[in-house]
Amino acid sequence: MSVYTASTTAPVNIATLKYWGKRDKSLNLPTNSSISVTLSQDDLRTLTSVATSSSFTEDQLWLNGTPESLTSERTVACLKDLRALRTAVEARDTSLPKFSEWKLHIVSENNFPTAAGLASSAAGFSALVKAIAKLYELPESMSEISKIARKGSGSACRSLFGGYVAWEMGSEVDGSDSKAVEVAPLEHWPSMKAAILVVSADKKDTPSTSGMQTTVATSDLFQHRIKNVVPTRFIEMKETILNKDFAKFAELTMKDSNSFHAVCLDSYPPIKYLNDTSMKVIKLIHTLNAAAGETIAAYTFDAGPNAVIYYLEENEAVVLGLLHELFGGVAGWEKVDKEQLTLLKAFPKEHLDYDITKGVAKIILTRVGPGPQDTEQCLINKETGLPN
Repeated sequence: MSVYTASTTAPVNIATLKYWGKRDKSLNLPTNSSISVTLSQDDLRTLTSVATSSSFTEDQLWLNGTPESLTSERTVACLKDLRALRTAVEARDTSLPKFSEWKLHIVSENNFPTAAGLASSAAGFSALVKAIAKLYELPESMSEISKIARKGSGSACRSLFGGYVAWEMGSEVDGSDSKAVEVAPLEHWPSMKAAILVVSADKKDTPSTSGMQTTVATSDLFQHRIKNVVPTRFIEMKETILNKDFAKFAELTMKDSNSFHAVCLDSYPPIKYLNDTSMKVIKLIHTLNAAAGETIAAYTFDAGPNAVIYYLEENEAVVLGLLHELFGGVAGWEKVDKEQLTLLKAFPKEHLDYDITKGVAKIILTRVGPGPQDTEQCLINKETGLPN
C-alpha cells in the first residue's frame, strides 16, 4: 500500500506578554491576550514527519525516539479538527484519497530539552498541526490553523508565525476568534537577538496546566492582572514592536515577566518557578542597564527558571561580554567571536557574582526567526511507514 508523508519544522516562541490562565480548559481559551517573539530554528526547533496509509491500523506517535500515547484529549481534539477539514477537501474533490479516514503515524524530534520551560509543547503541537495540514493539503490560513494548534497547547498557536506574534484571546464561547496573528514579520525588526540561560533541564515541579488552574482559582492578584494590567500592556507592546522601540519593549517585557511570576506566588499554595540563579540574573540585567545608562537588555522567564535575555544586535558585544565573563565556561559559545566581546567599563565589578555560574548548565544564543518551514528531511520510512 502507498504511504504518503509530509514533514515540517516549527519554532519555539518566547512570550514577552505572558499567557497564564484559561477561561475554557477543553478549548484552551486564555484569560488574556499575549505577544511573543519567534526564535530561530537554527537553534531551537521541532521536526515532525507525518504519514498516512490505508494499511495503518492505529494512530501512532514517536517522540524523540520513544513511542508515546496519542490518547490525550488535546491531541485527539487536534486530529479530529484536522480530519474534519480534510473531509471537506475530499467532499469538494471526490478523486482524492480518503486521508480523513486513514490512520496517522507521527514522528517528532526536538533539538532541545523537553518539558524544561523551553516551550517544547508549543513547537511540538505547531509542528504536528502544520505537518498534517500540509499532508492533507488544507487551504486554510495560518490563523485558522492556529485555532487547532491552540487546542493542543495554547502557546503553540503563536509558533505558526515568524517574527512578532499576538495571540488574540477572543470573546466567543466556541473559541472561533481566539487565534494567532502576525504583529510584524521577521524582516520588520531582524536585529532582535536572545540569549537563553538554561538554568535547569529537569521537568518542572508544577506543570503549566495545573499551575494555571491553581492561579485562576486562588489568586486575587491574577484578577487585577487580566482585567487591568494586560489589556493596556497588549496595546503598548504591539506599538513598541511596530516602532522598534527597544527600551520600551524591554521595560514592558521585564515588568510582565515579574507580574506573571507574582501571580504564581500569589496562588494558594504558591507556585515558584524561579530559583536563586533566576533571581541573580534579574539583578544582573538591571545592573547592566544602569551601568550602560540605557536599557540594552531585557530578561523574561516562562514557567521555569530558564532566563531568556533579549537584546539588539548593535549591543551584542556588551551584553554577551558580561554574560561571557560569568558563563564563558559553559557550552554554547561555539559560534561567537569572543575577541569582539567587551565587559562594560562602567559595570560595577563588585556585582560580578561568579557563584551564579554554578547554576547555569548551558547557553543558547539565538535570534528572531521565521515560522514553520517545509522540509524534505523525513523521519519516517516511506516504504514501511515506521520511524527511520
